[in-house]
Amino acid sequence: MKRMALFDNAKLMLIFLVVFGHMVQPTTDGSREMYTIYTWIYTFHMPAFIFLAGFFAKGSGNKDYIINLAKKLILPYLIFQFVFTAYFLFIGKDGWLNAPFYPHWSLWFLFSLFCWHILLIWFSKIPAWIGITAAVVIGVLVGYADSIDQTFSLSRTFVFFPFFLAGYWLTTDTVMKWRSAVPRAASLVFMVTLGVVIAMAPEFNSDWLLGSKSYATMGEVELGGLLRFGVYVVGALMTVSVLAWIPNKHFSFTPLGGQTLYVYLLHGFIVQLFRQQNWVEINNVLDFSLYFVLSGFIVYLLSTSTIRAVTQPLIECRSALLRKQFSNLQQQDRYHTTN
Repeated sequence: MKRMALFDNAKLMLIFLVVFGHMVQPTTDGSREMYTIYTWIYTFHMPAFIFLAGFFAKGSGNKDYIINLAKKLILPYLIFQFVFTAYFLFIGKDGWLNAPFYPHWSLWFLFSLFCWHILLIWFSKIPAWIGITAAVVIGVLVGYADSIDQTFSLSRTFVFFPFFLAGYWLTTDTVMKWRSAVPRAASLVFMVTLGVVIAMAPEFNSDWLLGSKSYATMGEVELGGLLRFGVYVVGALMTVSVLAWIPNKHFSFTPLGGQTLYVYLLHGFIVQLFRQQNWVEINNVLDFSLYFVLSGFIVYLLSTSTIRAVTQPLIECRSALLRKQFSNLQQQDRYHTTN
């Protein structure tokens, strides 16, 4: 699929919010302002990110496709599961010893992404509205099963699948219609209103936005299904609203939107170190600005060709970028030698 600036800009903005949200999460307990910002971000950043993953999915049931998918997602998952275990032990983080079937922190996304692609083998064969409706029903019902939790990322796989499936079925023309004048105006009103509601309403368990726990665990067995459906509605409307305002223009930083997997997998090393050392503290606008800029720098740093070349063997299980770097250095050496 031909790359559009809109989608690369969207992915870059969303991965920035992932990094920023993970960075400032420890500050949300003691600050109403940070709680509001954090919660507002979490109403849409993963639903929108997953929607875009589905939008660019190339679902196929052939053997080669599944094998390549496993190499791209499951192998890096297993590698980083081990790497994070060693790293968490090194920095003294509690709960560092996780079995392979219990994803470390952000690694759930790799396992779930693999499962979503596999689910497409069946869901792509039924009408879109039936499949999406069934996915929402399944996502609501799994919350009643205590046995479906973070193990194998099953809960998140089922809970977030409707966004992936919706992305798979929707077209570029549909997304562009969201960007016309009336939807944009309505989306702006909705985003602002939601922010005000979050700021004024009593705090609620943010686990509802993470999709990783059962209703019983979150203490809402009776209303659990209704609350999750409400989260679906808010997530869908926020995804539409945010994409309505992402610029469809190529900037110097736009290509970074194509490197989000590197940022997603690598930012945990920095964020978890900051958390473990209790370096994150926001008491004023200056502190907020500092971590906002720092999050942007982390995204840029982890998107650079040097970082990608060094880490590509771990993330993509190949070394093409590293060989290219060495080749460029050799060419430079020959140039300086002959001149």
